[in-house]
Amino acid sequence: MTFHQQPQPGTPTPWAFPAPERAALGNGITVLHCHRPGQQLVAVDVLLDAPLAAEPEGLDGVASILARALSEGTDTLTAEEFAAELERAGATLDAHADHPCIRVSLEVPASRLARGLDLLAAALGSPALPEDEIERLVANRLDEIVHEQANPARRAAKALYASLFDAADRLSRPRGGSAETVKAIDRASVRAFYEGHVRPATTTVVVVGDLTGTDLPALLESTLGGWKGAPAAPAAPAAHAPVTGDDTGRVIIVDRPGAVQTQLLIGRIGPDRHDPAWAAQILGTYCLGGTLTSRLDRVLREEKGYTYGVRAFAQPLRSAADGSGRAMLAISGSVDTASTAPALADTWTILRTLAAEGLTDAEREEAVQFLVGVAPLKYETAGSVAGTLADQVEQYLADDFQAEVYRQLAELSTEAATEAVVNAFPPDRLVTVLVGDASAFADQVRELGIGEVTVIGA
Repeated sequence: MTFHQQPQPGTPTPWAFPAPERAALGNGITVLHCHRPGQQLVAVDVLLDAPLAAEPEGLDGVASILARALSEGTDTLTAEEFAAELERAGATLDAHADHPCIRVSLEVPASRLARGLDLLAAALGSPALPEDEIERLVANRLDEIVHEQANPARRAAKALYASLFDAADRLSRPRGGSAETVKAIDRASVRAFYEGHVRPATTTVVVVGDLTGTDLPALLESTLGGWKGAPAAPAAPAAHAPVTGDDTGRVIIVDRPGAVQTQLLIGRIGPDRHDPAWAAQILGTYCLGGTLTSRLDRVLREEKGYTYGVRAFAQPLRSAADGSGRAMLAISGSVDTASTAPALADTWTILRTLAAEGLTDAEREEAVQFLVGVAPLKYETAGSVAGTLADQVEQYLADDFQAEVYRQLAELSTEAATEAVVNAFPPDRLVTVLVGDASAFADQVRELGIGEVTVIGA
């Protein structure tokens, strides 16, 4: 049998992330569009300037209910008729609310783009917001909250955000609201939030797909351009307030007696995408916990068998044009109960060793090969391109930001990646949340000396 020499990876070449063109409609909507030949499923992402920080006091979750209600009928179509029209057009319409804004996403075949945009315009400009549907959505959300409390990963996130941020900061509270606040939401409050914050003058629309033969400006004017609304209103000051958090090293145990596993969530706040070190942080964080061959998985999964996998990541929280935004930097995973303290001890050893010895050139090279090499696959759909362009708008970034990140990744040194990840995860400035059986590991965790230990109820 003849064995051929194994192919060797070549030098990574920065991938040219699609550059959008900008335009504006007569009603004030900002448009970014990108022609992607062959992408017959067109993606349309809409950013509505309705941040969670703008929710009235005591009504956390009203933005989420509004987002879900946008597809529940219009002034001329019932919820059932609207859903049927979307189906006839081969389209899907989704929406969700997050801290920066409400995002609405439409995917529709290029051949039915006009009809898809008609339905989108109706959903944005004349939503029915029927009382019975609002009541149903509120009831659904209340059911979700019960399940979120039972989900260890969601419960850990809730505890981490509540501990990191001041109670007055919307970041400290669940995106979809608590049971107490959601119960107070009714049609009148949803309608008031819509009328106060959803208007064309503060809306951005991103369109990506095969636009061959489409007069997009004319099509957008005849559909979304017909949406009339109040002029732009000043954004809620809290929506752009600098993000601050208390990352004093400490441990919070959410006690679940009898649990056979422990959910780990270790985090703090750090630089967001405006920081010059963001690309280096991506690279270093990938080496730490971005894949099955990263340091965390290599030790905790492969060598020790504590877990099925542990990941390190950075997630932007709230950005501002002046660069005062921040990101959540975290390590997340789960281990069997008996391995809780040993897994934490090994995690801190990994972080301290990383700070003392740095990353290796081999780690850096493997990470670059993947991060840069996978880009064409990651962005092969119109939806993925539209989503990233919308992220850039949402976070006040330049249109060429993602392309610049890939260029930097290909050129970054091992030393730069090491410095960024060490700064991101300092062992003495991490808040650790453990969801599990406190009686089984609390004393052992205290002996680790990674911070004061507090036990709270589930």
